[in-house]
Amino acid sequence: MNFGDIPQRGMVLLGCGKMGGAMLEGWLSQGLPAGTVHVIDPNAPEWVAARGVHVNADLPAHPSIVIVAVKPQMMGEALPAIQGFGKGDTVFLSIAAGTKISAFEAVFGDQTPIVRAMPNTPAAIGQGITAYCGNAHANQGQLELSRSLLSAVGKTVALESEDQIDAVTGVSGSGPAYVFHMIETLTEAGVAQGLPRQMATELAVATVAGAGALAAQSSEGASQLRVNVTSPNGTTQAALEVLMDPENGFPALMQRAVAAATARSRELGA
Repeated sequence: MNFGDIPQRGMVLLGCGKMGGAMLEGWLSQGLPAGTVHVIDPNAPEWVAARGVHVNADLPAHPSIVIVAVKPQMMGEALPAIQGFGKGDTVFLSIAAGTKISAFEAVFGDQTPIVRAMPNTPAAIGQGITAYCGNAHANQGQLELSRSLLSAVGKTVALESEDQIDAVTGVSGSGPAYVFHMIETLTEAGVAQGLPRQMATELAVATVAGAGALAAQSSEGASQLRVNVTSPNGTTQAALEVLMDPENGFPALMQRAVAAATARSRELGA
């Protein structure tokens, strides 16, 4: 992992909840010296200080990067603690949902390098995917440092512009909830066909997890994988004729769901 000049200058992590804590654990496990990390969080987990990380202590004078990992509603209270690092070459990396780059530029100065990222909840177990983009003042080295740090909790995708963040939210940010709901409904469908609930749940969870892993590892696309398991006039085809109905099936339903999430993301960021 590329830690850039963090070992020399240090880094600040504002917020150490589930997402911030998962990222920190990933960095430490991949060799980031604990003494170079400074956490600001009155409710930081005990394990953080036990690993040698500075918690709510004096901050480095000129950190390489500041990671903003607090909830949007806590921004007003939390940002003053790091405002002094703006207008320099410290890059700010935000994983706070719904807060635009322009909002950070208003606080830290419009010459401040800022990177905005949108991770999703599987990042908590190192299986997430994070989309990111930077403002005009984030140079290639700062973007690469941000990408490297984000990769500690899963895959990364570079966006062409911040405008794509809302669509990312609709697909991968909110997407885990769609999959969880699919597990719920697949379980209920199994129960309706006579399976014990515990067995139906186990089958649904394992099927979704296994299919996702196969899609991630296969060189074939999802469409071809679907074809591979669909025998002509077989059971899978019978189900897919329902699921792929152009008006009432998955295609139309998912289009409406992602569009609704994307639109709501735009509203929240306005």
